[in-house]
Amino acid sequence: MALNQQNPSQPDLNLLQAIDMVAKDKGIDKTRLIKTVEEAILKAAQSAFGPTRELEARFNEDSGQVDLFQYMTVVEDVGDDDREIAVEDAQRLGLEAELGEELGFQIFWHPSDAKKAGEQDKEFGDLLNVKQARTAFGRIAAQTAKQVLIQRVRDEERDLIFNEFKDRKGELIKGVVRRFEKGNNIIVDLGRTEGILPFREQTPRETYRPGDRIVAYVKEIDREARGPQVILSRSDPKLVEKLFEAEVPEIYEGIVRIVACAREPGARSKIAVTSRDADVDPVGACVGMKGSRVQAVVQELRGEKIDIVPYDRDPARFVCAAIQPAEVNKVIVDEADGRMELVVPDEKLSLAIGRKGQNVRLAHHLTGWRLDIISESKFKQMEEEAISALQQLDMVTEPVARSMYRLGFRALEELAEATEQELAAIPGIGGEEGAARMREAAEQTMERLRQARIAAALSRPESLTERERFLFVQGVGERTAQLLEEAGYRSVEDVNKEDEDKLAIKTGLGIKKARGIKQGAEHFLQNEWKVIESARKEAARAAQESKAAVAPASKASL
Repeated sequence: MALNQQNPSQPDLNLLQAIDMVAKDKGIDKTRLIKTVEEAILKAAQSAFGPTRELEARFNEDSGQVDLFQYMTVVEDVGDDDREIAVEDAQRLGLEAELGEELGFQIFWHPSDAKKAGEQDKEFGDLLNVKQARTAFGRIAAQTAKQVLIQRVRDEERDLIFNEFKDRKGELIKGVVRRFEKGNNIIVDLGRTEGILPFREQTPRETYRPGDRIVAYVKEIDREARGPQVILSRSDPKLVEKLFEAEVPEIYEGIVRIVACAREPGARSKIAVTSRDADVDPVGACVGMKGSRVQAVVQELRGEKIDIVPYDRDPARFVCAAIQPAEVNKVIVDEADGRMELVVPDEKLSLAIGRKGQNVRLAHHLTGWRLDIISESKFKQMEEEAISALQQLDMVTEPVARSMYRLGFRALEELAEATEQELAAIPGIGGEEGAARMREAAEQTMERLRQARIAAALSRPESLTERERFLFVQGVGERTAQLLEEAGYRSVEDVNKEDEDKLAIKTGLGIKKARGIKQGAEHFLQNEWKVIESARKEAARAAQESKAAVAPASKASL
């Protein structure tokens, strides 16, 4: 039961009015606001009166303030002065209570209840022991209620904004540039809230002034962000897709679909499109009458060039379309490595590569294939070199070497790694028996060439490149060395330290090949590399001594 409660005299409606006003203006549930204030006052009371007391904060709508209660249990022997009261003390104070019953005392802390507080101290002061703490609590309670209301309003507003914009993630949004923040971030007015366009999401060479209209892509809604929650982007490739969707009805209706988009913000974009309707040209639909649709997108992107290419399920045809405006004479596909070699006319080489490699880079991102652009003359030279390398095998004639080249065999290591069934398909090879002999011959020739390279390195005083050191490892040819470098391995030591499984995954060589390379790297570092280093140091010392001996002789002749 609650004791010592008296009807309030003049109600203080400040807190109640504040709660009503906030609930009405901000659209926040009044019950949630009241609960938040009760929790805040309770926390402040526990800090002021002591954390061991059993306290309760209850909002009183009649008085417009939070009433605070302390509860104590009637016991035979008191073990906790803050939570228990002896039955004898209860009877002495005129409280009708039985053992185990819980008594509730209202703690009068508000300035308007000063008279009631004084009376309570006279009657129950020794029991409750709150007189000193009450003064401190009265000063902070009102401020606590104000602060928690402000924070709750902020939290609720953030929740409302999040709920309003969470479904707009991935859409275009219009706004007005308001101001600039530290780090060149742009704050954009979106109406009910503000969005942020981080510097990293801005397009190079685009500049804005306060008041400028801006169209951006809603990249993220960050509920936990300290500042604006709506993260905008002008550099995301999705911005290009959404702009075309807004300009091209066929895309919005699903007749034309953007399959892929690659972009270098502010410079150039490529999009691949396809159509569900054979009568609708996807490229023409995106270009529009006299280029009106694509020009509208280009204008919104402030002059960024856009290439629209038709998507094709055939990867080679798709890549040829993606590399436009360059022409492609020949395509060599390496599905195992996800790579294509594109042979272009000599005069079109720079056009295919693009300025600073931009065209081939965008084509790579658009198609997902790694692309090597080779001029026709360079390709013929590489073809002749590969055929000559294959002819190093005694059993391989020029016609057989050319047949091998047409079937995709470019180097001895490819022959050494091929299966007998794959080699047996080469005309003139002599079936699986001949295939087995050829694979063995390829392995022996690779080892002979490796030993020759090591022998040549023994007399070289100058430093060796890491590519040369890779080629000293058994089973590593030019193709494998390139794959190791592309996978991030900078030296033979890196390969030796790597786990076999990770080496196989990173290079795409397979576990058997990766295990062989790792074993070869370990053998090379423990044996041959020590011999090479010793010989090279001796050669360098001899060269230095020879140079020192020549110098005095030259002076004497003078």
